[in-house]
Amino acid sequence: MSPIVLLSFIIGYFIMLIGVAFITSRNSTDNSSFFIANRNSKWYLVAFGMIGTALSGVTFISVPGAVGNSSFGYFQFVLGNAVGFVLIATVLLPLYYRMNLVSIYTYLEKRLGFWSYKSGAMIFLISRTIGSAFRLYLVAIVLQRFIFDAWGVPFAVTILICLALIWLYTYRGGLKTIIITDTLQTVFLLSSVILSIYFISDSLGFSIAETFEAVKNSSYSKIFFWDDFAGSKAHFVKQFLGGIFVTIAMTGLDQDLMQKNLSCKNIGEAQKNMLTFTGIFVVINLFFLSVGALLYMYAAEHGINVASFRTPDHLFPEIALNHLNIVPAVIFMLGLTAATFATTDSALTALTTSFCVDFLNFDKEKDQNAAHLVRTRHLVHIAFSFLMLLVILGFRLINNDSVVNAIFKAAGYTYGPLLGLFAFGMLTSRAVADKLVPLFCVISPALIFLLDSNSVNWFGYAIGFELIIYNGFITFLLLLFTSKHSLTTNKY
Repeated sequence: MSPIVLLSFIIGYFIMLIGVAFITSRNSTDNSSFFIANRNSKWYLVAFGMIGTALSGVTFISVPGAVGNSSFGYFQFVLGNAVGFVLIATVLLPLYYRMNLVSIYTYLEKRLGFWSYKSGAMIFLISRTIGSAFRLYLVAIVLQRFIFDAWGVPFAVTILICLALIWLYTYRGGLKTIIITDTLQTVFLLSSVILSIYFISDSLGFSIAETFEAVKNSSYSKIFFWDDFAGSKAHFVKQFLGGIFVTIAMTGLDQDLMQKNLSCKNIGEAQKNMLTFTGIFVVINLFFLSVGALLYMYAAEHGINVASFRTPDHLFPEIALNHLNIVPAVIFMLGLTAATFATTDSALTALTTSFCVDFLNFDKEKDQNAAHLVRTRHLVHIAFSFLMLLVILGFRLINNDSVVNAIFKAAGYTYGPLLGLFAFGMLTSRAVADKLVPLFCVISPALIFLLDSNSVNWFGYAIGFELIIYNGFITFLLLLFTSKHSLTTNKY
């Protein structure tokens, strides 16, 4: 398909987003609007927009690609995600609203101390920068291969263009703008996956009913894996528990997605948002897994050598852009762009919010909307864009795996200490050795890396997505062994 045609649609798409941003940010350039949308967001818009943010281009490309190796086993992880979302709605959100938080990491300062607070915020900055960079990398390699390679544009320039476009429609309105743009981007994402199923099915000669029957009867539709608990990373217990705790850490303890929830008017609306989102999230992931099964059926029928791809992530774009006609190709590209940019734009806003509140102490200023603070916020926004560029370029040099696996593997290392910190604060009333907390947040991932690298040789046990549980548990133990009885009761 012609690169200029694809580029034209993407340009049109971003003109629309920039237009929306202009309208929503005309009277909303202050920090309160940027950080928490003046706590006036509609819960149903937040719930719908969060779908695009939570799914991202990783779900759009990497989950279908992974079906070839793991069938529908990823759905075990999704079921764990659903339980995690319910726990967030019933345990964490009431805590955040009760404390009236802007940055959720200020909880750590009130409960554990200054260094615990700074450690938690820094873990988020590192974790979200890496995770969002990985997600943006996925769409960038597609744009590079099918558009910019035709004109000899360097990969670094492709990434810079993407980040510049995101900055253009987020730097003024922040979260208030993103609530609206993410809603629009979710419409494109959901439309794209449904239409992709239709067009791939049509090319295989299936009706809608025949499509689901073919997927159900295929070798790819196996969901539950119960064999070889020790040696297999795909065992149900590992995937399910990993899904619960990864969700609690990557959503409930993540400023990005919680920032949207905290923009609702009250706890009731925030909980309705989270529970509604959970139901849609589970169904949509089943659709993406079905797309994966259909892609592999299509590849088998048309003699496409999937093994020749650098990673399975290349399968969906290869078929959509080189084997189907122009309509599904454009739909695929718009869906992928919407999925990835819905994640990256909110991540940049959350990173800016966390740094400004947690490290520059915007919340302690008398006038939080002073002109010099707004200028500082703009500079922070730009700085995180460039940092993400550097992370993506580094990731391109080392990755040859499915990006979905890389993201959750990285999350196990980076979010694990955050899980341990919050668990200790909420489950105990003991006082931590606050100055030692930054050291514990380094020691725990280091020990986990050693364990993960040698667990098969030492114990015959392969660690999967449940790695985050072990990491959080080690952090919890380090905190516990160095803590002392608190003279005050934990009132949070």
